[in-house]
Amino acid sequence: MKKNKKNSKKLTKGEKFLYTLGVLALIGTFSVQVFVGATTSNIKMDIEELSYKIDKQQSKNDSLAMQVNELTSYENLDNVLKDMGLAYNNENIIVLDK
Repeated sequence: MKKNKKNSKKLTKGEKFLYTLGVLALIGTFSVQVFVGATTSNIKMDIEELSYKIDKQQSKNDSLAMQVNELTSYENLDNVLKDMGLAYNNENIIVLDK
């Protein structure tokens, strides 16, 4: 009887190098994808935080604008003038026409 020899195919150095390079490229691709995803998440969180701060500052500005309008109203000015002893005299007002 003849013994059947198994033909085992061994990988050459070039094939080993290519397989190793392929695995390293795959690992590198996944690493870059995770890094970019984490960076994107951080940037989105920063954007949301800044947007919240902008909205908060805008509401403060609106509130202060309303306070300015209240303080410059005619009634408030009239009260301040009376407290200071000044009077509103209609005869001293000059209207200019163009």
